[in-house]
Amino acid sequence: MGGKPRYVGVAERRARLAWRHRLAGGAGAATPEEVAQSLVALHGTDPATVYLGVGARLAEPGGTVPATERALYEDRTLVRMHGMRHTVFVFPAGLTAVVHASTGLAVAARARAALIKDMAKAGAPDATWLKEVEESTLAALARRGQATAAELAQDEPRLREQFVYAAGKSYEGVHTVSSRLLRLLGVEGKVVRGRPLGSWTSSQFRWALAPEHPGLEVAAAQTGLLRRWLASCGPATEADLKWWTGWRVTDVRRALAAAGAREVRVDEGTAYVAEDDVDPVAGPAEPWAALLPALDPTAMGWQQRDWYLPPELWPSLFDRSGNVGPTVWWNGRVVGAWAQRPDGEIVWRILDREGAGAEADAAIARQAEGLRGLLGPTRVTPRFRTPLEKELAA
Repeated sequence: MGGKPRYVGVAERRARLAWRHRLAGGAGAATPEEVAQSLVALHGTDPATVYLGVGARLAEPGGTVPATERALYEDRTLVRMHGMRHTVFVFPAGLTAVVHASTGLAVAARARAALIKDMAKAGAPDATWLKEVEESTLAALARRGQATAAELAQDEPRLREQFVYAAGKSYEGVHTVSSRLLRLLGVEGKVVRGRPLGSWTSSQFRWALAPEHPGLEVAAAQTGLLRRWLASCGPATEADLKWWTGWRVTDVRRALAAAGAREVRVDEGTAYVAEDDVDPVAGPAEPWAALLPALDPTAMGWQQRDWYLPPELWPSLFDRSGNVGPTVWWNGRVVGAWAQRPDGEIVWRILDREGAGAEADAAIARQAEGLRGLLGPTRVTPRFRTPLEKELAA
């Protein structure tokens, strides 16, 4: 860029968010795959988040559920798997190799070592036994195509073995080999979450073999993932990048250099944008509103969130573990929360009225009506409930 890094103010950051996260009028995507590509990843811990996050960004959201199911379980163009920070996400299929190499390998090594250590402490069988069970389980899954843990245990009874975890501690518990092993295989990129049991909102699911993907060099994969994320979420600070990826700060700095990231200034200090993304971005011509689900990647996309989420709203919108609930957006910032009541009504409350008057109320009401149409008879309760969401839903 030459000279002093350009200052990117709050208004421009919100403009970038509006366009690149497919939330401004005219920015809607045509398919769930386009949504995932734009965001890099959709939070997948709560299945409903995926569908509602896609629906909030489609130009024509009426077919959100069947289109997303097709992408996830028929075409397999979207994959629900472990990714950054040991968290479940939905990724474009073409990104799975990058995610696995850049974030999964290190987490997987720690997870396997922890499982073997926990089993040894409990006097359970050793690593050789565990490897035999793993290979037998993967072979059974290949034969079945998709299967629940209980179905796999019919083919490999050793999955039912149990062992005591943290004996003598206040958090002592009994673990089943199937739950720990299948989770480990997910982190290792060998299995992924398949079609749910029941409706699209169900948190119970089948397992499937992970799609084949090439092995990538770790540093190159980290550079590729960071470049993609900056294109979606830049400018971002080093703290944002370290938090989102879960990497060591040395890995973040190496990837920034390798990606040719460019320095800019934001209110928090030094931040980075993609190499070809240094020019100013103008905001949408028309104001916009959005109702985003709990754990949405836009609300959770940065560690430092004051530029779009007023700190005084945190106690109402987050649970004690830092999980965000359903949020109401107006022109690039969070202004309140929404919830679904037992009768299906979508209700909301604006907590921050700065710049959010009658026009905002009307736009939010239209979004709520569209969301109710998308949900129809389906009732959605966030997996991680927040104070205001519980109050509104009552």
